Amino acid sequence: MSDEPVTDEVQLTMATMVFDAADAERAEDELLAVLSRYVVLTRMVDGCRNVDLCASVTHQGRHLVVQKWVSPAAQRAHFDSPLMVDMARQCVGLLRHPPDLDLWDAASAHDLR
Repeated sequence: MSDEPVTDEVQLTMATMVFDAADAERAEDELLAVLSRYVVLTRMVDGCRNVDLCASVTHQGRHLVVQKWVSPAAQRAHFDSPLMVDMARQCVGLLRHPPDLDLWDAASAHDLR
């Protein structure tokens, strides 16, 4: 359970991470396994509203992780967490370049929770 106060107002902090596999075959399979595990575990983190993993249909080996958090504090805590650090370590040697990370204000985002 999150320490964030419960209100009727939906507050979302969104983060995206784009990962480009270094090798379209070997690394892509390994990268997909790392990211899939990360997504499943992140969905269980307090303050996480949702996490999706997407594969690009126009850029082979590119994967997008979209996260929704209850607050900026929950998002920051997760990015500093052992789970995030472990995922980053597992990506070493699998990526063409560091992932592209971005934070978003959810001007219009629907969440089913």
